[in-house]
Amino acid sequence: MDLIKVLLVIEVRLIGNIFASVLGEETDIKVAGCVTTLKGALEFIHTQEVDIVLVSAGLPDHGALEFTRAVIERGLSTKVLALGLSEENKNEALRYIEAGACGYILKDSSVTDLIEAIRLAQRGEAQISGRIAGAMMERLFYLARMFSAVENKMDGDVRLTSRELEVLQFIGEGLTNQEIAARLVVEVGTVKNHVHSILEKLNVSNREEAASYLAFIKK
Repeated sequence: MDLIKVLLVIEVRLIGNIFASVLGEETDIKVAGCVTTLKGALEFIHTQEVDIVLVSAGLPDHGALEFTRAVIERGLSTKVLALGLSEENKNEALRYIEAGACGYILKDSSVTDLIEAIRLAQRGEAQISGRIAGAMMERLFYLARMFSAVENKMDGDVRLTSRELEVLQFIGEGLTNQEIAARLVVEVGTVKNHVHSILEKLNVSNREEAASYLAFIKK
């Protein structure tokens, strides 16, 4: 039987050691390591094989969220479980789920709940409370309406030139006007004009909103 390799990322080392001791008693779970910082966690998963990272929401400077996003952005197969969330603050759980966490453990969860969450995550499953499930449904409904509005607009009278589409692609990659100008070998002022035209045609107020249209343009 393959062991579930778990990395603990908990800001208080003593608490991390206690978690490690509890999980170490399970025959199907192996604690691969225990670190206290975001930097230490990122370094660990790049050098050691880890199936699941149990990351504390108490890490300073939103470190747990930053770590979760970093795992997804880097295309790592490691799964992230957020530890210590409050069911009363449903938006907090949603932020972690949207960042890419595969599940969460509430503050008032039991040791049994913790172990079950790890096993479920390993199987690609998750246990969600009714309150959080309701919040997720509301969020999905909102996103569906938003994307429907975007898609309808793209099917309507929005017409970007080939150069504007090119600029929009670079915006989606996060390039600045200066970087786009260098790529296209044009003046920065020319790029600014294209960006202004794109925002106006798409009826959006910033570059991030404009970039959201790329998914529909590429279809």
